[in-house]
Amino acid sequence: MGGNYRFIPDLTSDDIAEIQLEGLKWTVDHTANNSLFYSERFKEAGVSPGDIKSLDDIRRLPFTTAGDLKDGYPFPLLSVKEEDVVRIHGSSGTTGKRKILCYTRKDIEVWKDMFARCYELAGLTTKDRVQVCVGYGLWTAGSGFQLGSEHFGAMTVPVGPGMLEIQLQLLKDMKVTCLCSTASMALLLGEEAHKAGILKDLNLKRCIFGGEAYTPKMRRQFEESLGLESSYDISGMTEFYGPGAGIECKAQNGIHYWADRYIVEIIDPDTLEPVKPGEIGELVVTTLCKEATPLIRYRTRDLTRIIPEPCSCGCNMPRHDRISGRSDDMFIFRGVNIYPGQIADVLEHIPEVSSEYQIYLERREGLDFMTVKVERKLGVSADNDANLAKAVADLIRKLILVRSTVEIMKSGSLPRSFGKTKRVIDERD
Repeated sequence: MGGNYRFIPDLTSDDIAEIQLEGLKWTVDHTANNSLFYSERFKEAGVSPGDIKSLDDIRRLPFTTAGDLKDGYPFPLLSVKEEDVVRIHGSSGTTGKRKILCYTRKDIEVWKDMFARCYELAGLTTKDRVQVCVGYGLWTAGSGFQLGSEHFGAMTVPVGPGMLEIQLQLLKDMKVTCLCSTASMALLLGEEAHKAGILKDLNLKRCIFGGEAYTPKMRRQFEESLGLESSYDISGMTEFYGPGAGIECKAQNGIHYWADRYIVEIIDPDTLEPVKPGEIGELVVTTLCKEATPLIRYRTRDLTRIIPEPCSCGCNMPRHDRISGRSDDMFIFRGVNIYPGQIADVLEHIPEVSSEYQIYLERREGLDFMTVKVERKLGVSADNDANLAKAVADLIRKLILVRSTVEIMKSGSLPRSFGKTKRVIDERD
């Protein structure tokens, strides 16, 4: 492996396969004996722990979905005694339908070690100073970033989202070198730092970002606005442990995921069969050592693909591509299946517009209409808005095969978010 790593294990593909098989056997046995939910599912599927003899046998196991987590509220998939649970985290949702996940002491230890690996692969040292600008409390994000940073050994500045004035003050006064946020929050901080005229006073070198789909254009914008040397896309989800399941390396060609902690499958979301190597499909994960709420073939709804080639950085951990969207984000417009990321991809081709956009869907007299609001880049004249709108609409028509109305907006006029930006507003119902 290229580099002297403290946290990332130096494993061969054979080592990983052996760890995965033992972890899969343990997980199936653990859940069959300790989880009412999983034991019933295994009986329905006609499978028992003794049937798992190879990694290919994972396909004999049933899938788990977000609906299973909500249906089992408040402690879905619980596979330990309640007195062994030391923490809970939850995802967004309505009261009574929130996804609550439990953690044992060992689960917390595994999580913080995975997250420390992320800081390590992003090139941080214990001399770095990390500002955490994501949600705390019930959400996993803030706790995960802080837990990993402290375990890694960097100075941690735990701010949370929002509070822009305080964010900027601490970035400057604490001489923060690494920002941890969503891509949307990084964009917003870059804009506010420009307004405040403090960019020259910042020590920022890196941003570790995640939690939402992004485009290369969006990434370039916040890298330039914050004067960063580099940025790193991090993966994870509340249902798993939280953020920290994997991260980009310096090569920035896919996300190295911790294959000694979970198994990745990529399936066709319609047929539920594996896609061909390198094809985009839905990410499915199976944990290998999670005690409190293990996941077996959990359908994340995230869309990605496996990158089979070895990485130039020298890290032996396998890679999947960045998350391009979610299978359940798709909307149907005049009979065409569309993902929001397709609109973002269109904007990549037009240099005069920024990465910010919103899609508005409405129904008038029985017909569906789509309006795409796009910001012109800072410094681009409004005199050319009509031609620019036509160019965007024509490219949407060419690449996505639908007609739309495009409105060009002033830079900074679309809603900004401290977290995940809402891209689609569907008022057809």
